[in-house]
Amino acid sequence: MNLTEWARAQGIAPRTAYRWFREGTLPVPAERVGPRTILVNIDANTSPPVTGGVGLYARVSSHDQKADLERQVARLSQWAAKAGHTVVRVESEIASGMNGGRMKARRLLADAKVTTVVVEHRDRLGRMNTELVEAALEAAGRRLVVLDDGEVEDDLVRDMVEVLTSFCARLYGRRSAKNRARKALKAAAADE
Repeated sequence: MNLTEWARAQGIAPRTAYRWFREGTLPVPAERVGPRTILVNIDANTSPPVTGGVGLYARVSSHDQKADLERQVARLSQWAAKAGHTVVRVESEIASGMNGGRMKARRLLADAKVTTVVVEHRDRLGRMNTELVEAALEAAGRRLVVLDDGEVEDDLVRDMVEVLTSFCARLYGRRSAKNRARKALKAAAADE
């Protein structure tokens, strides 16, 4: 279990848990497994058991990031193997995080064998409202594990990032539509 997830389960602020880890006063054993990922080693009595299978999900926004997509899958697989979890599904796709048109994410979330969805960063699951997906999973007795959740811990900062992301997506969408219209006009003029 990652440090942030452990801290929230214990009712401790993630920043406090990280400070305890740095100071060496964390009450449970933990180790750093990545530049920003800390895994807490706790015994079976205090850890919520992972029943069923783990589904790994990786996503990038464009085709020129395909190498990063492969690295995400490798890191997720390495984490699952190290933690001893049974991986029942691995999905990776190149798609926008701004809309729901991600077929592989839908397949992963619809698979009843997947009881735990694992992503490297929260924004890989979606750019906005991932808390709703997490709540829906929890209502169904499933859970979301974010390996590197230390990017943004302040709610106000997270909200501002989501708003800016939305505005940028709208702006880039307009630019894309304008470019497509320009190309269509050129093609129509060339046919005349």
